[in-house]
Amino acid sequence: MVFGLPSYDEKFSYLEQRVDALKTNRTGDERQTDGEVFDRKTLMTLYDFMKGGFIDTVQYPISTGKEGNVFFATDPDGEPLALKIFRTSTSTFKNVGRYIEGDPRFKGVGGNRWKLIYAWTNKEFKNLKRYADAGLPVPEPVTFDKNCLLMEYIGDESGPAPQLKDVALDDPTEMYDEVLSFIIDGWRDARLVHGDLSEYNVLVWDGQPILIDCGQAMANDFFNAKDLLARDIANVNRFFRNRGADVIDPDKIMDETLNGSDDEEEDEDV
Repeated sequence: MVFGLPSYDEKFSYLEQRVDALKTNRTGDERQTDGEVFDRKTLMTLYDFMKGGFIDTVQYPISTGKEGNVFFATDPDGEPLALKIFRTSTSTFKNVGRYIEGDPRFKGVGGNRWKLIYAWTNKEFKNLKRYADAGLPVPEPVTFDKNCLLMEYIGDESGPAPQLKDVALDDPTEMYDEVLSFIIDGWRDARLVHGDLSEYNVLVWDGQPILIDCGQAMANDFFNAKDLLARDIANVNRFFRNRGADVIDPDKIMDETLNGSDDEEEDEDV
């Protein structure tokens, strides 16, 4: 499937034809998922991205998640981008509602399914930006509108970067330390807790881990942020222990995250 930029009068028929092309030779379940992703409002949002000069084509799906699908796209210069489209179905609404309504940054947003999903897109964009501004490796956010989020593509022409779960690790302990920094630096520098950190939400590219799927991340002053923090620590330790890494006691990780390391305290005393 490739979306090009038609004249304004042709926008609906052109985009709908391209969506129909995507559904060709796909299973019934896949066609149903495509129908949930490419509703009429979403097609108009993609068209606005084209008019705004953000994208030139949307080509093929990269991944399918619980709340949305990610597609390979290109900008007008032919450079690759990742386009994440959040589904607007009732099931998605139920999944994201608790993370929006409980986030102090989005007070007053609730009740309406569309508003919640649009707020979720906004939330992932803002979380990615906070992580990036704090120096954590995440896909660079480009723009968002309604249920569509445009960001940096991690991968090359042969395909997207693999998830951590699918990567053979030469040095599991070194990779563990780097992923652990997502938790500690995320909390202390970005003031966020990911809340769903696992081998499924980390990509590995050029030997380096990259944090993804940040929509559910909460501000670290969220009422149960410490519970989410403990869950992230447990998930990361479980995975890397099974891969043979030298893992750190979760209580020690929690203490360093919340209170800083002994080395930092010594530096402050100097």
